[in-house]
Amino acid sequence: MQLIDIGVNLTNPSFADKHRAVLERAFEAGVCQLVLTGTSIEGSEQALELCQQLDDSAERLFCTAGIHPHSASEWTADSARHLKDLLLQDRVRAVGECGLDFNRDFSPRPQQEKVLEEHLALAAALQLPVFLHERDADQRLLEILRDFRDQLPAAVVHCFTGEKKALFNYLDLDLHIGITGWICDERRGTHLHPLVREIPRGRLMLESDAPYLLPRTLRPKPKNGRNEPAFLTEVLREIATHRGETQEDLAAHTSACARAFFGLPSVS
Repeated sequence: MQLIDIGVNLTNPSFADKHRAVLERAFEAGVCQLVLTGTSIEGSEQALELCQQLDDSAERLFCTAGIHPHSASEWTADSARHLKDLLLQDRVRAVGECGLDFNRDFSPRPQQEKVLEEHLALAAALQLPVFLHERDADQRLLEILRDFRDQLPAAVVHCFTGEKKALFNYLDLDLHIGITGWICDERRGTHLHPLVREIPRGRLMLESDAPYLLPRTLRPKPKNGRNEPAFLTEVLREIATHRGETQEDLAAHTSACARAFFGLPSVS
């Protein structure tokens, strides 16, 4: 089996000095390609540097570039220029992480919306897919996306945790859906069990969101409590169970979907 992790925060400080070991465990587990998430200008630059430093073959590590809605207040007149420069790099395959977070409201909502629109305009101009974040903001996100959707090649709602109505609205807008270890959480993720059956083949992708969202069904659990891409196999197992698919089939079609979405090469 070959898996693709479309969302890993490898620039997180908890991975400092551990990058190669983390990647080796991922590759051994069958995770053949990873997309590193950029959540700020500096973080996106770091993600790109890691891709270049840790993957001489240029076929296993890729990244996104964007500003997370938590940090929307940091957007300046120079941000669009810096972001565009990053998005022109070959290893950068999507715009984001960008979106709306009305759960924590770390940045004012009008500013979040403005910055999201800036990202979408760049994605449309450069014809790149979009890596979206959404919490408690699905209706507003849909309203903004509808104005851009015809201009965008593709967009994925990363780490989907919402309800049936939100899922169907996203699918109606021809969006992709990313599922994480949230589905393995018996406290808050069981509503996803029937919903993952509703995501069509070709629209579903898998992600660890490491070091966050350690699958609670994982046995044995790592003593440090840190999630990593190697544990994507547990997300695969859980989703396959609820979709009524074999793990091999699920790995094949979600990886094909991710490869097409991000324009990733085949792994030699």
